[in-house]
Amino acid sequence: MKLPIKLSIITALCLASLVHAEAPIKPENNNPNYDAELAKKLGADDYGMKSYVLVMLKTGEVKPEDTEAGQAAYAEAFKGHFENMNRMVEAEQLVVAGPFGKNDLNYRGLFILNVKTIEAAEEILKTDPAFKAGYLAADIIPWYGSAALPEYLPASDKIWKKNP
Repeated sequence: MKLPIKLSIITALCLASLVHAEAPIKPENNNPNYDAELAKKLGADDYGMKSYVLVMLKTGEVKPEDTEAGQAAYAEAFKGHFENMNRMVEAEQLVVAGPFGKNDLNYRGLFILNVKTIEAAEEILKTDPAFKAGYLAADIIPWYGSAALPEYLPASDKIWKKNP
């Protein structure tokens, strides 16, 4: 093939790729299942994601006293902890919660809170009796996850038989 023909082909291919690269991609065409109303309700960005705060619950500095009164105070604090978790779910602040198995890091469980800032998460934790008493502490980390995460909560309320 002669050089001018090769250059013409290469030029045509380069121009075609530039035209294609500059063609606008319409976001509404990326996902045929996109539900704008649901995305707005859940606070989703264009990727279906949003900011949350991940709370790693860990053993606090206060240990329960090894007395009947100390054990009763500990039990009462954790009863309040579970009641507080229910309140947080009703207030749409708590999206995910659950305990960890035994580990060497003293992590007890996690919360994913439906708030945008660490400060907001800290304010929520101040309402928890187990935190107030010092039985629990937390590592708090910003987290970016699916905005649809809260949608599992209605189903989760239909599959448990016993309260913890």
